[in-house]
Amino acid sequence: MSELRFRVVEKAFHTKPKEVSVPSRRPEEYFGKYVFSREKMFRYLSRAVYEKLVDAMEHETVLDRAVADEVAAGMRRWASELGATHYTHWFQPLTEGTAEKHDAFVEHDGKGGMMEEFSGKLLVQQEPDASSFPSGGIRNTFEARGYSAWDPSSPVFVVDDTLCIPTVFIAYTGESLDYKAPLLRALRAVDKAAVEVCHYFDPSVRRVHSYLGWEQEYFLVDEGLYAARPDLMLTGRTLMGHEASKNQQLEDHYFGAIPARVAAFMKDLEIRALELGIPVKTRHNEVAPNQFELASVFEECNLAVDHNMLLMSLMRKVARTHGFRVLLHEKPFKGVNGSGKHNNWSLGTDTGMMLMAPGKTTGENLRFITFIVNTLMAVYRHNGLLKASIMSASNAHRLGANEAPPAIISSFLGVQLSRVLDRLEDSSEEILTALGGKHGMHLDIPQIPELLIDNTDRNRTSPFAFTGNRFEFRAVGSEANCASAMIALNAAMAEQLKEFKAEVDALMKKGEGCEAAILQVIRRYIKICKPIRFDGNGYSGEWKAEAVRRGLDCETSCPAIFDRYLAPQSIVMFESTGVMTKSELEARNEVKWETYTKKVQIESRVLGDLAMNHIIPVAIEYQGRLIDNVYKIKRITDDEEATALSSENWAIIKEVAGHTAYIKKHVDEMIEARKQANKTEDMRMKAVAYHDVIAPMLERIRYHIDKLELIVDDRMWTLPKYRELLFIR
Repeated sequence: MSELRFRVVEKAFHTKPKEVSVPSRRPEEYFGKYVFSREKMFRYLSRAVYEKLVDAMEHETVLDRAVADEVAAGMRRWASELGATHYTHWFQPLTEGTAEKHDAFVEHDGKGGMMEEFSGKLLVQQEPDASSFPSGGIRNTFEARGYSAWDPSSPVFVVDDTLCIPTVFIAYTGESLDYKAPLLRALRAVDKAAVEVCHYFDPSVRRVHSYLGWEQEYFLVDEGLYAARPDLMLTGRTLMGHEASKNQQLEDHYFGAIPARVAAFMKDLEIRALELGIPVKTRHNEVAPNQFELASVFEECNLAVDHNMLLMSLMRKVARTHGFRVLLHEKPFKGVNGSGKHNNWSLGTDTGMMLMAPGKTTGENLRFITFIVNTLMAVYRHNGLLKASIMSASNAHRLGANEAPPAIISSFLGVQLSRVLDRLEDSSEEILTALGGKHGMHLDIPQIPELLIDNTDRNRTSPFAFTGNRFEFRAVGSEANCASAMIALNAAMAEQLKEFKAEVDALMKKGEGCEAAILQVIRRYIKICKPIRFDGNGYSGEWKAEAVRRGLDCETSCPAIFDRYLAPQSIVMFESTGVMTKSELEARNEVKWETYTKKVQIESRVLGDLAMNHIIPVAIEYQGRLIDNVYKIKRITDDEEATALSSENWAIIKEVAGHTAYIKKHVDEMIEARKQANKTEDMRMKAVAYHDVIAPMLERIRYHIDKLELIVDDRMWTLPKYRELLFIR
């Protein structure tokens, strides 16, 4: 192999695990160390201010400026004791990442000196430059003003020397420019709508919370190997590379022993996450080599989203200290599984009732069925929108690739629940008593105790699967902000529950009893939403054809899928629930189309650069050596054996020439296609051109580069190969 590749590969294979300093106390003692939790609020604030702040967090009341001043002073004292010298409004712009601008806890005193200060005004509001973040045309370059505003429902925290304050981000004209603002509106909408429905079953319910438990998949790559792959550095994925002779085909990596270097990274990450109040619980090897997963316990949805965004930032930072780079791209390596971020979603009340869990009585099960069927209705009515909420240029590589759900939204319920709905559709409420939780299974092995079997199996090909007491939105990508999917899902559920209540109330006004009215509406819904229910193999060609017959959204073009945000029913849904206006939706789609275009554009440029500056020169040099070898052989002898050897070399020379000629020709054509696409002013049409014309060129060029990788002398190939990238020693 080339000298540079040899050095980075050798260093990667001989890197030892970093020693991790483990706190001497138990996790529960340092959990939330850097979070301004309620216990710390009580300690650093007066009792009256503490109660007002808790009331604002729980009941969405507004804090007056005097209260905000005392809260800010308490926060600063607490943060300063942890070594914080700065503060920042931490928000989530439409970049899929987070943003922060740090200011010191100091002000000029007007006498040539400085004094520490952090007022309620600075806590509550700041002014980031709104024109420098994606806005979809809401803000022009010369219109810079935007506002970030404190979200009291998500606790502040300290990272390094900075107090981080979770905030929303809005334009000077009032439109949201982030993910948190519409998420909070969607959560408020589903809370209000669900409470009204819960009153049919329990009038004491006052709040309904949306819960989220995410499962974060990711790849780790040695930092030196990462630095030697410009495509990984600039695009997050490998744009070329022939699959290794061995990758995941033996299924030996999944749940296997965690490599020592990775275990050290995981331990360090868990400690840092727990100190920031992120309740991580599960870690394990995933299916593909170098692929791993980290999962948290359920939390209120807004906080879970904040924690996931913070965790992704933390992962990148901690990985560097262990000589790794974290890859969150959904498909960084061709030929092995990509990474998702399963969103486990459910609803629960302030009385402790989990609305997606079956009960023990007919009334409890009627409530369970009510929320399950309304969820199916919401997913059925907005299946195209839900697909748009998880679609991106990177996730498009993963969906339907025999490791992730297909780009068709359907819901798996399992045999028991499907049977209940089918029988309920045509019968009485008696079937509701048949529902229940887990049941026992005895094995004929004396030392193995009774197993508790769930009331539903799992279907890994289902994008939206019921898993016993929640729905698992499996189609969400690993790089995505969970808020995108949660905004669409909670808003759709809020709209659906409002319509359900209106229909039930209308029947009750006509004299129907409450339960009879609920059952009548539910039976009709079961018939309507039947097309969304599918318990079979989502990868099969038969299902794709069946989905078309059922009228489900089967669009696969990423830019066209984004159109679902602007469908009339989507606009009505978002506006009726108060989550987003039509102008905000239009602006966000402009951002989505522009982002898609830029990502494919960058990949095209990087591939062209690597092809012309790495691949073709190496191939030509190898070809030249072969030609030189042929001439030397002919100069020495003309016997038959030499002639045969020369012929074999000429065959390789011609093969190399064919691949290099194809690459050069099609790189030139790709550059010209980019120029033509860039002339298009309409952002949607430009994205469509990049999807239809340029993206396919990347794969065709890659095919010939990967063929050259198998032919060219390994000692000459400059880029680390999959067999080196994918196996941590």
